[in-house]
Amino acid sequence: MTTPQTVLITGAGGFIGRHLHDELNRQGVVVRGLDLVADEQRDIFAGSTLEPASWVHLLEGVDAVIHTAAAVSNVATLSESWTVNVLGTDRVMRAAAAAGARHFIHLSSVAAFGEEFPNGVTEEYPSRITGHSYADTKVNGEAVVLAAHAAGVIDCTVIRPGDVYGPGSRPWVLIPLELMAKRLAILPNGGKGIFSPTYVSNLVDGITQTLSLPAARGQIFTLTDGVGVTCLEYFERLAALIDGRVRTVPTPVARSLARSVGTVTRTFGGESELGDASLGMLLRRGTYSIAKARRLLSYEPAVDLDEGMRRVGDWLDAEGLR
Repeated sequence: MTTPQTVLITGAGGFIGRHLHDELNRQGVVVRGLDLVADEQRDIFAGSTLEPASWVHLLEGVDAVIHTAAAVSNVATLSESWTVNVLGTDRVMRAAAAAGARHFIHLSSVAAFGEEFPNGVTEEYPSRITGHSYADTKVNGEAVVLAAHAAGVIDCTVIRPGDVYGPGSRPWVLIPLELMAKRLAILPNGGKGIFSPTYVSNLVDGITQTLSLPAARGQIFTLTDGVGVTCLEYFERLAALIDGRVRTVPTPVARSLARSVGTVTRTFGGESELGDASLGMLLRRGTYSIAKARRLLSYEPAVDLDEGMRRVGDWLDAEGLR
């Protein structure tokens, strides 16, 4: 099977969506984009995933839909996250099926594994509810998509990206750098938690592979760089890009600080992802297997952590951020 000729990307103006949009364009694919804010130069149209009727014309002649749009927040309410990550996903998928698209690729997250899982966990391991809105609605979103595939509504593939970093990443580049600048960058448990770096172009390579392979239909794929490093190693490397520093504190101290600083910041109108859910991501004790993606997609991460950090540094320079 060849790569689809026309693809719609939801969330096309976001971090992963932008990189995916550029790569598919480079491959000669006709790419249409949907996001809350339009970008005419990049053929990105304004629209909400909750209201397909306003943008259903974008689905005419589309072979595949790559659904990256999501509410990516650890402090959003369950209702806010569910509306976008579950209801919005269902509406986009069903609109795609009704328009005749053949393939729906849904970007979930390794958060669907929960916070307690065996090192080297595979896609066959059961997903787990954590009580945190982002992770739980990613589990719910997967269930909606896989149920539709099983019912023959549309062929679906679920992608679980790891900790995706690179130029433009907010959770793993920009927000940590902002915290470092404010001397608020702290890690629990001595920084011993495991981080699963996933350079954005590696992820994009894996996603594009699923477009042309029938074996990807009905499957879940975890995509990371294939290694786990300690949180201390990752964030010290990031801090070195700006001559910053990160501190480690006992977990109870980190939890207290995250709760208090996050709550106060949000109370006074600021933005902060600090809280129990974000802390939990820094306390994971294992990484994720990509053996299935290697076997079925011939996926092989090309950018390692050294090269990825070099590219992030170059981007910071180009944007005047250091």
